[in-house]
Amino acid sequence: MKTIEELFASKNIRITAMRLLIYKFLAQKQVTVTLSDIENAFDKADRTTLYRTVKTFEEKGIVHQVDDGTGITKYALCEQGCSCTIETDLHLHFHCNNCNTTICLTDHKIPQIKVPEGFVSENVNLVVKGICDKCSKN
Repeated sequence: MKTIEELFASKNIRITAMRLLIYKFLAQKQVTVTLSDIENAFDKADRTTLYRTVKTFEEKGIVHQVDDGTGITKYALCEQGCSCTIETDLHLHFHCNNCNTTICLTDHKIPQIKVPEGFVSENVNLVVKGICDKCSKN
């Protein structure tokens, strides 16, 4: 497993204290997070810096964006070795209707979907909605 510094170097991301802090924050989470979640965790930090860091992570394949149908963009760390390609790295997401969290189900891959000739796939998103394991126990 690569260190954070090695991961950043492999993606040509300059190491800064804020980038390290945001990466560690995301790594602690078992669920997706919004920009507001990140802003709340780093309330003394400049919002533009936080936004640019998340966008840099997304562009470099450190995080992926999740559209869970709530209208709020969420982010999660990519697995090591992920290149965020439609052919190899797509997985299910689960949105809990009770606690409103969205979880990456990285062990459940989305099968490759063939589209008609002339169509070009740019993104695939599959969200299962229901009650998560924590809420179903209550």
